[in-house]
Amino acid sequence: MTVLPYLNLGCGATYHKDWTNVDFVSNSEEVLAHNLLLGIPFPDNNFSVVYHSHVLEHFPKDKAREFIKECYRVSKPGAIIRVAIPDLEQIALNYIKYLNDSLSGLSGAAEKYDWTMLELFDQVVRSKTGGEMIEYIKDTSNQNDSFLLERNGQEVKRIMDMYRNNSPVSLESFSFTKRIAGIPKRVKRKLIALLLGKEDVAYQIGKFRMEGEIHQWMYDRYSLKKILEDAGFKNVQVKNKFESSIPNWELFNLDGKDNILRKPDSLFMEAIK
Repeated sequence: MTVLPYLNLGCGATYHKDWTNVDFVSNSEEVLAHNLLLGIPFPDNNFSVVYHSHVLEHFPKDKAREFIKECYRVSKPGAIIRVAIPDLEQIALNYIKYLNDSLSGLSGAAEKYDWTMLELFDQVVRSKTGGEMIEYIKDTSNQNDSFLLERNGQEVKRIMDMYRNNSPVSLESFSFTKRIAGIPKRVKRKLIALLLGKEDVAYQIGKFRMEGEIHQWMYDRYSLKKILEDAGFKNVQVKNKFESSIPNWELFNLDGKDNILRKPDSLFMEAIK
């Protein structure tokens, strides 16, 4: 295996075997498990490419700055950093557009307005996995699928396929090992609930909000450029979808494949150390 000096941070299930892939939890031997809030576990000047997609917004604002400084530290001189984030600017522009269109009574605008409001706020304020976005996607009466797919691509398609399949889930589909492994967790959950009583709801919400799903800040072309420059990166540029200065970028299929974007709502920016 050819191991490139390329680093993919917070990769989730999207990684390349020739890269060094790191995430908070690993479900593959190709991915190193590490808490990125504690820094990046590699020496200085180690990588010629550093990449992360839809990770930065999950850090508290001050921790996000530390994280970008860590990206700078582990980058070699001349290295490229590529960052993909939800594009706050485009969400804000959509909000204004679909607000005005809804007030004008334009057909289909209200549904687009409702989804845009969820894009703007749901991942910030939610207190349970999936939030109101999941409920909106499950509800086929919204008749807004094409807009959802345009905005959120494969991520929404996966959720549609998961939640709109009316086949009941059989208990036999879960392995015996998984059922047994879940018992200690269920016992712990019941004990905590008994101990906390009425305070258990607040505990569960707080616990959820610290587990990494929610967005803790949002960025646009200006604020992302500034945080990169403050860390020391130069020549910050917006890139269009599959455009990149990373050598052979099109071979890795990290932002999408066959001209189909994984996260169409993204802002892509690159910079140089």
